[in-house]
Amino acid sequence: MRILVTGAAGLLGSAVVRTAGERGHDVRAFPRSALDVTDPGQVDRRLRAEKPEVVIHCAAYTAVDRAEEESDQAMSVNRDGTRNVAMAAAEIGATVVYPSTDFVFNGRAGTPYRPDDETSPVSAYGVSKLAGEQVLAVSGCSWIMVRTSWLYGPGGWDFVDVVLEQAERSGGMSVVDDQVGCPTWTGSLAPGIVDLVEAGATGTYHLCDAGQASWLALAQAVVEEAGLDLELTATSTLAWGAPAQRPPYSVLDCEKAEGILGRDMTPWRESLHTYLSETL
Repeated sequence: MRILVTGAAGLLGSAVVRTAGERGHDVRAFPRSALDVTDPGQVDRRLRAEKPEVVIHCAAYTAVDRAEEESDQAMSVNRDGTRNVAMAAAEIGATVVYPSTDFVFNGRAGTPYRPDDETSPVSAYGVSKLAGEQVLAVSGCSWIMVRTSWLYGPGGWDFVDVVLEQAERSGGMSVVDDQVGCPTWTGSLAPGIVDLVEAGATGTYHLCDAGQASWLALAQAVVEEAGLDLELTATSTLAWGAPAQRPPYSVLDCEKAEGILGRDMTPWRESLHTYLSETL
C-alpha cells in the first residue's frame, strides 16, 4: 500500500520508513524540512498529490522540558499539526496512524495502563499529545492511535545515547530511580505499527517492549550490555529538578495490540541487547 510518513527523519519516523520499505510498501517519506505539518495548505496539497492510503504521522514536538516554556509551539505541532493531517486525510479517505505517549497519564496507577484508562497528563508535552489524540478522534478520518514510551534507537537523540556519551566524557552519572516505565526500541515499535496497519486495525492501542524498568535500571542495562566503565548513582525525581513533571509510573498494557499482532512484545532487555549489538 502507499504510505506517507511525516517526520520521516526522526527517531520513530526513520524506523517506520525503513520497516515499511522492507515490507514492500510504496513509502513516501517527508521530513520536517519537506513537509511542515503546522501549515494546513501545505499538508492538504501534499496529501492530495501523493494520495496515500495511510499516513503515519510521526512529526511531533517531543522536547518534554522545553515544552513547559514553549507550550504554544508544542500545541502547534502536536495538536494543530495532527488536526491538519487528519482533516486532509479525511478528504482523500486515508487512515492516519498517530503515535502518542505514556505521558497522557498522570502516573498514579498501580497496574499497567490499558488503552481505555482515563487520561490526565501532568506536563505541557503530555497535554499537547493528548490534544492531538482528541482532534484526531473527531476529525472524521479512519485512525489508529498507538501510545508508546521511553523510545530509543538510531536517527535521534535519546537516553541510551546519553548513557553512552557519559561513559566517554566522565566516570559517573546520576540517574533517577523513582520513575518506572517501558523502555522501547524503535526496532520493535516500527514493525508493530506497520503490522497494525497491515491488519486493518482501528482504535487506540498501547505498544512498547515488554516488562518495566526505572531509568536507573535502564542505564545499568546499557552499561552492562555495552561493557562501559561508568559509575551510576541513584537520585530522585525531586532532586533531579527537571522543569516538566513526569508520571512516576507509566507502564503500558499491550494486551490489546498483542491480540491483533498474534505475538507478545519482545522483553525490553532483549531489544536493548539487539540494538546495542547492531550499533556498537
